[in-house]
Amino acid sequence: MANLFDAANAPEGEPEEIVVGDFVQWKRSNIAGDYPTSSGYTAEYVARITGGGSSEIKIPQAAGSTDSYYLFTADSATTASFLVGKYHWQLEITQTSSQNRIVVDIGDFEAIPDMDNNQADPRIHAEIMIDKIESLLQGKADSDVSNYSIAGRSLTKLSFTELLEARDYYRKEIVKHENEALLQRGKSNGATIKVRF
Repeated sequence: MANLFDAANAPEGEPEEIVVGDFVQWKRSNIAGDYPTSSGYTAEYVARITGGGSSEIKIPQAAGSTDSYYLFTADSATTASFLVGKYHWQLEITQTSSQNRIVVDIGDFEAIPDMDNNQADPRIHAEIMIDKIESLLQGKADSDVSNYSIAGRSLTKLSFTELLEARDYYRKEIVKHENEALLQRGKSNGATIKVRF
């Protein structure tokens, strides 16, 4: 395994998951040709947690950025402030001479719990949502279930049919997450087809 602290080993593209408190870095090569640093452009990610939390996360380009790629790093102190959940980000390019900026890409990542934290909940967002939805379906809603929403609507305001549809959606998300985790560890999943010659 490559040393992930070394910028030379930084993967291309944004991480899909960030463990709260972990150091993380990545490169973006496909934007550097159009917006080279030597021509006075800078890049920065701005992210917010789903539900619109009051704090925004900013991850500016790192010192190792070149005209070939932008390098981004988030140190452990930065990611330690992340709340567990899904974040939506936008990648902004600023023209330093005019201070004008444009958004060139958008996406999301999941901040997952740090198991070193005694209060960490090891469930992914989809698992939490299923537990909340099922507590409503069973008439045994958790005390904080009203804090959760889907598409801006509180779980407590959804109809029975909408809750069932949401539960099915999150079940699929869990299967997808588990399959991706298996593939990342080099293991096969149910979707892998094995062929013998």
